[in-house]
Amino acid sequence: MSEPTPPVRQLRLVVEAEDYETALAFYRDVLGLPQLEAYEGGDGAHVAILDAGRATLEIANPAQKRLIDNVEVGRQVARHVRVAFEVEDTRSTTARLVDDGGAELVAPPTETPWRSLNARLEGPAGLQLTIFQELGPTD
Repeated sequence: MSEPTPPVRQLRLVVEAEDYETALAFYRDVLGLPQLEAYEGGDGAHVAILDAGRATLEIANPAQKRLIDNVEVGRQVARHVRVAFEVEDTRSTTARLVDDGGAELVAPPTETPWRSLNARLEGPAGLQLTIFQELGPTD
C-alpha cells in the first residue's frame, strides 16, 4: 500500500531583500544553497529560488522562544521569524558566514541540552539565523 500524497508538497520562505545581490551571494555562494531557478520581471524585479534541503515549519510558543534564545544566546534577541539551517559542521560554517559572508555573530557555537551545536547570526535581508549541527547521543 502506498503512502498518501501529503496536502503540502513544498515550503517556501519568501524574504524581501533590499540589497538583493548581497543577500543572494550570502545564501547561495557562502552558505551554499544551490540555486534551482531565477526569474526577472519588469521594473528590475528579481527572484532566485534556492534549495535548502528538507523544510519544516517549527511553531513555538513564547516560552519556547525564550528558552531557545536563553540556551543559544543567553538573552532575548530573536524576532518573530528566525531561520535555522542544519549543517555538517557548525563551527566552520559559522566562521565562513561571518568571515566570508559578512554575517554578524550574535552568539558563538553552543552545545544545547537537546544535543546540538547551535550558533546565532544576523544574516542579510534582516534574517536572524541559527546554524546547527546534530551531535547525536553521548556514550
